[in-house]
Amino acid sequence: MRLSIYATIILSATLFEHCSAAPSFRPSPLGDFKSGRKYLEAVKRQDDEVLKYFHEPGNDECLGHHDRRYFHGIVTDKERSDTQTHMIRAYLEFFRKKGMDTWLAHGTLLGWWWNGKRLPWDFDLDTQVSHATLHRLGQMYNQTMYQYTSTDGSTRREFLLDVNPWIWERVRGDGMNVIDARWIDVRNGLFIDITGLSETRPDTQPGVWSCKNYHNYKTEELYPMRETRFEGAVARVPYAYDKILTDEYHHTALINTEFHGHYWDPQLKEWAKSAETLEKDEEERKMRERDRRKAVVERTKLD
Repeated sequence: MRLSIYATIILSATLFEHCSAAPSFRPSPLGDFKSGRKYLEAVKRQDDEVLKYFHEPGNDECLGHHDRRYFHGIVTDKERSDTQTHMIRAYLEFFRKKGMDTWLAHGTLLGWWWNGKRLPWDFDLDTQVSHATLHRLGQMYNQTMYQYTSTDGSTRREFLLDVNPWIWERVRGDGMNVIDARWIDVRNGLFIDITGLSETRPDTQPGVWSCKNYHNYKTEELYPMRETRFEGAVARVPYAYDKILTDEYHHTALINTEFHGHYWDPQLKEWAKSAETLEKDEEERKMRERDRRKAVVERTKLD
């Protein structure tokens, strides 16, 4: 097992070195060390920038859900909705073509429970994979640039699968690398968080699968997976999805019809913005328009 893990890290680091989408730091050759783990630990001590592999342009709810390398500004709700819809379709298409398991998790699973769609206020999407699939991603598909075309041919996008080299660390550690991989829209930096589940204590807690963020699941809660549809694409959800959701969000998440400036419309079976949210959006639109006009005037003066 250790040899397999080390091979994953060595291959991952090699791919990071040669891919134009890799972070700005450039580590020294792996040949200086006996294993990828020892190498990464040494780099971690030498450079604070690599304490955390994935970086965002900020820490708030919005900026904290963009990849810093591809962030060009906050997108509109319409663009975010369009991005996330095609992003999850491309992601599920990729995993299905490669014969790898993945399933919806956290807020994305909750959105599926309500109407088979993303929650309109979510700034990212969440999926999970098995331990074995996670390491297959690192060994075979890390830094893959996936070319996606929608079923009607009207939309073409490119997505990066970026695997964190710290996937060998299956406990939380320093908390800097709880996200194992991301599926990133390179146009704007929006992403899907991918986390792996591992049986971290097989001797004392057999059949308990954990991620680095302290979410624990029993084998019988996860498997057999249920096949369904999400945002118009074939997807999978855990067998005991209702228990998983109530354990994570409390049962009120399945009955509360007002949340995050939205309300549930039973006729449309959609989450709609409240009057207060629409008013706030209009004020923000006017402010952006004023700023745009001001910038035009300033440029005119300079000319």
